[in-house]
Formats: sequence, structure tokens, C-alpha cells
Amino acid sequence: MQSTEQSVSTTNYYKEELFMSKITEEFKEFIMRGNVMDMAVGVIVGGAFSNIINSLVNDVLMPVISIATGKVDFSNLFIALDGQSYPTLEAAKASTSVFAYGSFIQTVIQFLIIAFSIFMVVKGINVIRRPKPEPETAPTTKVCPYCKSEIHIDAVKCPHCASELPKE
Repeated sequence: MQSTEQSVSTTNYYKEELFMSKITEEFKEFIMRGNVMDMAVGVIVGGAFSNIINSLVNDVLMPVISIATGKVDFSNLFIALDGQSYPTLEAAKASTSVFAYGSFIQTVIQFLIIAFSIFMVVKGINVIRRPKPEPETAPTTKVCPYCKSEIHIDAVKCPHCASELPKE
């Protein structure tokens, strides 16, 4: 015969096993739902899209903006917080803390491009998903010109006021 201590530990073991089994099953259900898988694909595609946008901003847009602003290199715009002057952002970062507002400007531009791109994709999807208007159905009722009651379209006499209806 088992001791009381052994039976309690065995019971606790089975409770924990059952609990973990339920957790595992719930997790499997959660992870295999369509929307979780869609989200995972979205995150992966979003990461790749982010790299494309970063390249667009850094390699295409910022050089054009730099030329338009008189050859200003936004990635090198900073304020050294120790009050000293440094030739580059890297030199300043090596010596002190910096307020790198040029990097911030580039990041804001990247964000705006990503936000606009996502807006355009969602707008396109909404146009595709927009339900097509149903064709108008022929009316099945009309209004009696005398008592203003709604009657069947083919009626020749109003069932409410007994008036003869004019031919249409």
C-alpha cells in the first residue's frame, strides 16, 4: 500500500500533467488559427518592406533632399551635449552624448513613407473588397392616390378606401 505522502505527490503530478496538457492544447489551437498565421506572415513581409523603405529613404530620397537643401547631410546633423564642436556624428558619439536630430528627421521621413504605403495598400484592398451594389428590384407596391395607403402594384381598386385607381 502507498503511503499518504506518495499518493499526494502522485495526485499533484497528474494535476500538473493535466494542466500542462490543457495549456499545450490551447496554445496549439491559438497558434494554428488563421489570423495568427496571417499576422506572422505580415510581420515577415513587414520586415522586408521596412528594409526596402529604409533603402528608398537613405539611398534615393535623402540625397535628393540633401541637394535641394544645399548639400546638407541629414545623417550628420547633431548637437553635442558637452558644448564642443565635432567634425562628424561618430566622433561626437565617441566623446559625449549627442542630440542626433538629423537621424530623427530621417526616421520621421521613413515612418511617413511606410504609413503612406500601408494606407495605399489598405485603400486598394478596401476597393477590392467593397461589396457590389445590388441591382434595384422592381417595386411591388404603390400608394393609393386617394387614401395614401400602400397597395399592391397590380391593384385596380384600393382595398382600404374602395376607390377605383386610375390606369397607369
